[in-house]
Amino acid sequence: MFYNFKEIEEKWQKKWQEERVFSAQADPARKKYYLLEMFPYPSGKIHMGHVRNYTIGDVASRFMTLKGYNVMHPMGFDAFGQPAENAAIKNKTKPDIWTRKCIKEMETELKKMGFSYDWEREVSTCNSDYYKWNQWIFLKMFERGLAYKKASAVNWCPSCQTTLANEEVIEGACWRCHNKVEQKDLEQWYLKITDYKEKLLDDLEQLKQWPERVRAMQNNWIGKSSGVEIYFTVKGSDKVIPVFTTRADTIFGATYIVLAPEHPLVKELIRGKSEEEAALKFIDKVSGESKASRVSGEVKKEGVFTGSFAVNPVNNEEVPVWVADYVLMEYGTGAIMAVPTHDQRDFLFAKEHRLPMRVVIQPSAVSSQPSAESMTEAYEGDGIQVNSGEFDGLLNAEGKLKISEWMEKKGIGKIRTHWRLRDWLISRQRYWGTPIPIIYCPECGVVPVPYGDLPVKLPEEAPFTGEGGSPLGKVEDFVRVKCPKCSGDARRETDTMATFFDSSWYFLRFCSPRYDQAPFDRKEAAYWMKVDQYIGGIEHAILHLLYSRFFTKFFQDLEMIDFGEPFEKLLTQGMVLKDGEVMSKSKGNIVDPDSMIKDYGADALRLFILFAAPPETELEWDQRGLEGAFKFLNRVWRIQDNLKDKADDSLRRSLHRTVKKVSEDFGEFKFNTAIAGIMELTNAVYQSGADREIFEAILIMLSPIIPHFAEEIWQALGHRESIFKSAWPEYDPGLLVEESIEMVIQVNGKVRSKITVARDIPEEKLKELAEKDEKLAPWLQGRSPRKVIVVPHKLVNIVL
Repeated sequence: MFYNFKEIEEKWQKKWQEERVFSAQADPARKKYYLLEMFPYPSGKIHMGHVRNYTIGDVASRFMTLKGYNVMHPMGFDAFGQPAENAAIKNKTKPDIWTRKCIKEMETELKKMGFSYDWEREVSTCNSDYYKWNQWIFLKMFERGLAYKKASAVNWCPSCQTTLANEEVIEGACWRCHNKVEQKDLEQWYLKITDYKEKLLDDLEQLKQWPERVRAMQNNWIGKSSGVEIYFTVKGSDKVIPVFTTRADTIFGATYIVLAPEHPLVKELIRGKSEEEAALKFIDKVSGESKASRVSGEVKKEGVFTGSFAVNPVNNEEVPVWVADYVLMEYGTGAIMAVPTHDQRDFLFAKEHRLPMRVVIQPSAVSSQPSAESMTEAYEGDGIQVNSGEFDGLLNAEGKLKISEWMEKKGIGKIRTHWRLRDWLISRQRYWGTPIPIIYCPECGVVPVPYGDLPVKLPEEAPFTGEGGSPLGKVEDFVRVKCPKCSGDARRETDTMATFFDSSWYFLRFCSPRYDQAPFDRKEAAYWMKVDQYIGGIEHAILHLLYSRFFTKFFQDLEMIDFGEPFEKLLTQGMVLKDGEVMSKSKGNIVDPDSMIKDYGADALRLFILFAAPPETELEWDQRGLEGAFKFLNRVWRIQDNLKDKADDSLRRSLHRTVKKVSEDFGEFKFNTAIAGIMELTNAVYQSGADREIFEAILIMLSPIIPHFAEEIWQALGHRESIFKSAWPEYDPGLLVEESIEMVIQVNGKVRSKITVARDIPEEKLKELAEKDEKLAPWLQGRSPRKVIVVPHKLVNIVL
């Protein structure tokens, strides 16, 4: 007999919604728990990655509800973005129509999974009542000098026809379409995230409950480096090339310097030289390459000689000046000193171009100085200073400090701190995003839109061709506007904001999604925030998570909140694979959740997706596992018809041990081992029978995982309220200890038998029982043991 999952799941989804079972209200008398999964882009269909992510969160949410917490578990949609414009062009429709259709489809599919969302708190970032507050936040940043416009070389995706932040370029490609990214000079809007670099770095120490990998990725991206800015002078000129290095101990080994192709001195250094033509061709070639590919360790580094020389200030040696692709203008000063004997990248470049090398750090264990010519790779370890003037003989760690201080004292260098983090580029040349609330007036210049005029709404009609430039610029009624200051003719900004702006504060909007006086109600945020548990993919470690931390610190500076970090705990779930590869349409290995729900039910899918692997690791899809989950549910279903008046004591003890294990495992997101524990108990119950108390405890433990199924049986047992109105079972520590235990019996260290005895049996009695065990007769053969060793509660070893 199979349970009717389709009928049962539809019944309970409707009932939960009608009775507002998951509607959350602030209650100062109760301890709150705010659980949030990263909200999805509305593509129209959920995939197995969604199923896994949201099932993990749903189990945690329902578990904490049963533990008595006031749980908020909201859902919304990160609805702006380039894919909607592309879909609108392809399907000859409008982005808003396409997006809202997709949202409706995803809502339906998410509800089919039985997730415990408070749908009354739903937000969609494409709604004007949401993006109005994006504009409000932008204006607050503009007032404080955190939003500004400047001309610079930017990452340009020719496929999406828009700019990208550095963080959005992954291995030289656009993070969305995966096509190659180019460099282009444009005037763009930036947010001054660098003003918060110290806080963003220092406060990583507060995030003890984040994965170490994520913290390390943010630490590296912020990239604080302490070192020296050294002043090389151009030979025959008064021009100075500042070079930043963290390895002042190797300055005496600098045999050439390298400039970024974008460095402002490059064209002056090559002018009139025989190398000019080759250098210009090289610069043009590099301009079409992405920054990520230029610094990648897997790509061969290329460069050209400028024809100019610079003077190393510590020894007055003339060194050639090169231009190379692996030096970026925005990192450090856009110029590096090259020490090929002690930097592998410089070593390979010097070998390729036959540039000079000099050893200045000698390994401590080596008695004689190695020659540069004999080296097969750079020596990047610690050692003793050599060929370093008055600093010879020092350990290089000491030499680094003394050389730095010496250069600063002589005025040929300055001790400085450099940062890798750069300001956040938010301008996008597209329609489907938040309009930037700025007006350009010929008389008044750059004028912010007054707060009372917000939101600046997207025009309903805009041409979508896929060609360059924002579609907003082609809508005259949108562009032409009166200046708020002088009432003269003016024009609107036609760029829109990066969608990461929208997702950098949505977790605060969920606290009061209908509040119309500010981005969020401070009282509601004071109760619900921080997010107690945040769940999402590792791919957002730098982008979304860093920007969310930045916005939270900005709101703290506005005194709208009293905390600086938004997420207390972070879990990054692994991907779902099929045949060893990530599921994707292009690979043809997609498993449609909707078809699995149709064939097995949402509860079976939830059970499988949690049991198959720990949340943080990759999960390999296996249809047999789903079938096994379905069979298990049918086994549990049949137990309700065979309940006893009273179960035996051993089963009751098993229950209390299981409750302890499952409670601990749920708290640590070890759902697979928790399920294994429940299954073990359930199988024992199925074989020997259980009373109502034990069965109901099993149902409550299963309910976060298979909620529809548990609700149905709970009601069949006579309960009138939802199972989620009950309490999580408690265990009795006194029942965790077994009254009887199994002891291994060894003869001369080899297992020969096992016996069951009372846990508190006296040792002499245990020895006597062991020696009389009939199974040992072939090995004892009437002989008396030389000694008998007892390991309490584990084994008896009879030594002949």
